Amino acid sequence: MELTGAQILIRCLQEEGVDTIFGYPGGRVLNIYDEIFKSNIGHILTRHEQGAVHAADAYARVTGRPGVCITTSGPGATNAVTGIATAHMDSVPLIVFTGQVGLTSLGRDSFQEADITGITLPITKHSYLVKDTKDLARIIKEAFYIATTGRPGPVVIDVPSDITVNKARFDYPKTVNLRGYRVLKKVNLLQINQAANVINESYRPVLYVGGGAIISGITDEILALAEKVKIPVTTTLMGLGAFPETHRLSLGMLGMHGTHYANYAICECDCLIAVGARFDDRVTGKIETFAPKARVVHIDIDAAEIGKNVRVDVPIVGDARTVLIELLARVNADTGERAEWLDRVEQWKQEYPLHYTQDGENVKPQHVIEQIYEVTRGEAIITTEVGQNQMWAAQYYKFSQPRTMVTSGGLGTMGFGLPAAIGAQIGQPDKIVFGISGDGSFQMNSQEMATAVAYNLPVKVAILNNGYLGMVRQWQQLFYGGRYSQTDLLGVSPDFVKLAEAYGAVGIRVERPEEVRPALEKALSIPGPVLLDFVVDREENVFPMVPPGGSLDDMLGGCMD
Repeated sequence: MELTGAQILIRCLQEEGVDTIFGYPGGRVLNIYDEIFKSNIGHILTRHEQGAVHAADAYARVTGRPGVCITTSGPGATNAVTGIATAHMDSVPLIVFTGQVGLTSLGRDSFQEADITGITLPITKHSYLVKDTKDLARIIKEAFYIATTGRPGPVVIDVPSDITVNKARFDYPKTVNLRGYRVLKKVNLLQINQAANVINESYRPVLYVGGGAIISGITDEILALAEKVKIPVTTTLMGLGAFPETHRLSLGMLGMHGTHYANYAICECDCLIAVGARFDDRVTGKIETFAPKARVVHIDIDAAEIGKNVRVDVPIVGDARTVLIELLARVNADTGERAEWLDRVEQWKQEYPLHYTQDGENVKPQHVIEQIYEVTRGEAIITTEVGQNQMWAAQYYKFSQPRTMVTSGGLGTMGFGLPAAIGAQIGQPDKIVFGISGDGSFQMNSQEMATAVAYNLPVKVAILNNGYLGMVRQWQQLFYGGRYSQTDLLGVSPDFVKLAEAYGAVGIRVERPEEVRPALEKALSIPGPVLLDFVVDREENVFPMVPPGGSLDDMLGGCMD
């Protein structure tokens, strides 16, 4: 049976079980959109291509299934670049279809032509330019396989317009055979035995868990390992939810804005077991002083990450689930020899808790996050923008379930949170989705409020409005002598309540501490999208903070008086 390329594309998506596409139409993808119109696949029309990719990204993060998005050629494709880079840095499986000029027009500076495969080469797991309609089904099958196996990531498929018109026999492959691409299925038991010996010999172990643990779905194994060996657990920003933060062994997040006790534990541990983490600079601080007393075990699916930043004593390349199952069988249950270490960690928790000062006059951003945690009973999906709002959410919302913290970790993309909330709500329609935002970040993609309204999505957006580009201002205060260069937004931002109402959403402004809880409860009682404008203390800082280039045990602020 012969089909057009556009028909083949839709049939392939149906074969892959895709139920939702995020996108924005244009001239070069009209044939595809005509087939979407005829199909049973849902489509979410965002108001910008960047928003489409972020929404597809969040859909993937909360469901564990690949996100799919589509743009037209030229500026449509280049508008998607930031979203693709965001997904690449955070290992999110995406299939991004981009329209392209016809094959005979390629390389001629044709209208709305851009070399998107070349542009995205460093920020994709792989990319394709389709040159023959008969190859399209195979390419799509390969793209889904590449995006979802090994270390996940985005794949771009650039589809010239004539490919969508030309016909070919539809035959969707059942298997994939890619030269040079191998998915590691076995693990080295010798290295696992070595890791078990290192753990069994330790007195001050720490589990350091990253986003790879959530991708692998090993939260139960992490919990079992921690409880069997009595290991305190710290997570990265991307790893939040991999281990319940209400658990007695939880240290919360480590790194630049991590807890005192997590960072102190890293500095004093004699064994550090890293699972699905990549030792990035926001975690390590000054690399030479990171975990100086520890033997390091590093478990990761990507061999390129082993030893890239930090010296590793026992490297284990493989699927984290397979590794941990084998490791669990080989480690000894704690019989009390780590009691002194656990007591010391508990003492740090008592001496250096996360805290802030509530003066009764100003709304504190930390208080807003705590109240969101309480009114949602810790069961919401939280999406964030980037900056102070992101760090306060990471510190004060106690994540206990995987795939509930959706944030741009590696790239730190402002404008991610609102479209991410939309994608998360589409992916998990029965969940409460709260977008935590700053007044600066929100304005990067505020047009996506129209998308939330158009589909009557019950997303709640909490803007922590301090009238600044808050994190940049904090750095200017601490490291640039208080010279607030181009970070003051007071008086030049829109009235966010009126903006929400202009889009057809509900807007609520909160200016007093006692108004916070009632406003949140009211927002949750409203079935559609709600924007809450929390006017917070203007110069509240995120503490603790490790200065750039500093050691983890050299933190600013955050100590009780």
